[in-house]
Amino acid sequence: MSAYQEIEKILGEESEYLLGHECTKIRKAGLHTPRADWVDCAFGESDRNNRVLANISRLYGHGRLAETGYLSVLPVDQGVEHSAGASFARSPAYFDPEAVIKLAMEGGCSAVCSSFGALKLLSRKYAHKIPFIVKINHNELLTYPNNHAEIMFGTVREAADMGCAAVGATVYFGSQESRRQLAEVAEAFAEAHALGMSTILWCFLRNPAFKIKDRNYHTAADLTGQANHLGASLGADLVVQKLPTINGGFPALQTGDPSYGRTDKRVYSELTTDHPIDLCRYQVANAFMGRVGMLSVAGASSGGADDFSEAVRSSVINKRAGGHGLVSGRKAFQRPLEEGVRLLHAIQDVYLCKEIALA
Repeated sequence: MSAYQEIEKILGEESEYLLGHECTKIRKAGLHTPRADWVDCAFGESDRNNRVLANISRLYGHGRLAETGYLSVLPVDQGVEHSAGASFARSPAYFDPEAVIKLAMEGGCSAVCSSFGALKLLSRKYAHKIPFIVKINHNELLTYPNNHAEIMFGTVREAADMGCAAVGATVYFGSQESRRQLAEVAEAFAEAHALGMSTILWCFLRNPAFKIKDRNYHTAADLTGQANHLGASLGADLVVQKLPTINGGFPALQTGDPSYGRTDKRVYSELTTDHPIDLCRYQVANAFMGRVGMLSVAGASSGGADDFSEAVRSSVINKRAGGHGLVSGRKAFQRPLEEGVRLLHAIQDVYLCKEIALA
C-alpha cells in the first residue's frame, strides 16, 4: 500500500472530502507557499540578519521534513501550562525533559520546543543535535482563580546563550492581559532577532465572551485569522494557530453591548466557505498571504487510536490550505515512545506525500 493509499484509509469517509477539495475562494496562485528554498523566498529581502536566516534554515533543514518547506515540531511546555500531573501522569517518563528531546529526535522532528528549565538542563548535550525552541512565556495554573496572564519565565539572552535556534511565545488575544503580552513579546522578538534567533508566536484566543451558548468562537476562522495577522505584524517568523472549526466570530460578538471589532460580509461570502480547508486557507492568508508560515496545532490527546486519525486529518487540512506543518505535543508524548514516534511519522508522511497538494 502506498503512502497516499494509507492516508486515504486513515481518513476513511472524509477521504474525498479532504483530498479532493479545491479552494475556489482564496486561490493558491495568490499565496506564498512552502518550498525547498523557503528561507530565501520569504526572508531573503527582509531585514532579518544573517544569523536569523541561518537559524530559520536550521529549523527547515532538520529532521524527516528537511528541505521540503515544511516543519514538524514537538512542543512540551504543558507541564507549566496545564500542570505536570495533568500532562505526564499518562506517561510518567516525560517528567524527565531528556525523554522529550529523545522523542523529538527519534520522531524525526524539525525542532523540539520546551521551557527554559527543561532545555537549560540539557543544552550542552543536545542543542547542537536538534534545534531548540525555548518558550519564553507561560500561563501557570496555580493562581486562583485561573486566568490567562502569560508571564515571562526567562530572558532572550538566556535563550541565545543556550544555543536556541528560536524563541517561542504566546499571546492570548482577546484576554484582558493581551496588550501587556503584545508589548512584552514585541520587545522580546526584536531582541531575539538582534541576537540572531528566529521567532514563533502562538496566536491563541482567550476570553469567556467568545463562548456564546453552544458555540465556541475561540476557533472561529475570522477571529483566529485576525490573531495571525497581528502575530505577523508583531514580527513573528512563524505563527501557530488552532485549526478553525467555525466562522462568524465577529458578527456573533457584534450583536452584544459594547460593540466589538470590525469585519466585512465578503469575508463570509467571497473569501471562505464552511469547508475546513477553506477556513484554514483564510488563516494562512491573514499571515501576509503565507509570507509568514503557519503551523497548526494537533490538539489534545484522547490516548486512543483516534489520535492518529485526528493528527493525519489535521496535517492534510494544514498542508492543502498552504500551512507549513503541525505542532504536535500531547498526542505524541502522552503514550509510549514507540507509539509517539509512529504518530510523529504519520504526521510527517502527509507532508512527504507528493500526491497531497495544495487545494
